[in-house]
Amino acid sequence: MYTIRPAEKADAARCAAIYAPYTEGAITYEHPAPDAAEIARRMEEVTAAYPWLVCERDGEVIGYAYAHRFRERMAFDWTVEMSIYLDRDALGGGIGTALYSALIELLAALGYVNAIGTVATPNPPSERLHEKCGFERLFCAERIGWKMGKWRDMTYYMLRLNPPEGDPAPARLYPELDAGYVARVCAKHAAAIREARHD
Repeated sequence: MYTIRPAEKADAARCAAIYAPYTEGAITYEHPAPDAAEIARRMEEVTAAYPWLVCERDGEVIGYAYAHRFRERMAFDWTVEMSIYLDRDALGGGIGTALYSALIELLAALGYVNAIGTVATPNPPSERLHEKCGFERLFCAERIGWKMGKWRDMTYYMLRLNPPEGDPAPARLYPELDAGYVARVCAKHAAAIREARHD
């Protein structure tokens, strides 16, 4: 049974455990891995303005996705950056697509215009995920990061969430979204996982 829901502080330890293996490789440029307390701090900071979602399988968190500010200048108020991490045994079967799609729908409802995805490349699963979710590949910043004794590339993707027309209204804060609406969006995309996996 798969569910998608807003993250809670109690999920921080599980999210930290999911993220930690990625810090040992080149998928993320962060190292060392943050502990549960740091993830809880980040979660609190993020959810004051942006969604942070988790996906559960039979009650256990197996992945999470969240958005955060893209750049500090006011001109970027309508652009967010997205991140997603799945437990290694949860890769494939539409879990990442459903989780990312739920996050995208909430961000569009908040009034954001652009979503940015950054992928340390090569990373075929993440590249396919962004393409499947409708992101356009913008460019590859070659040899932009140094990790594990090698210069690494970063590829930037962008998804248009709302039309960039006229004088945009300020994007709303995530806590302003109706909780019932958030639950319906999450349930809809969780159902897509069950359909894809036939369970």
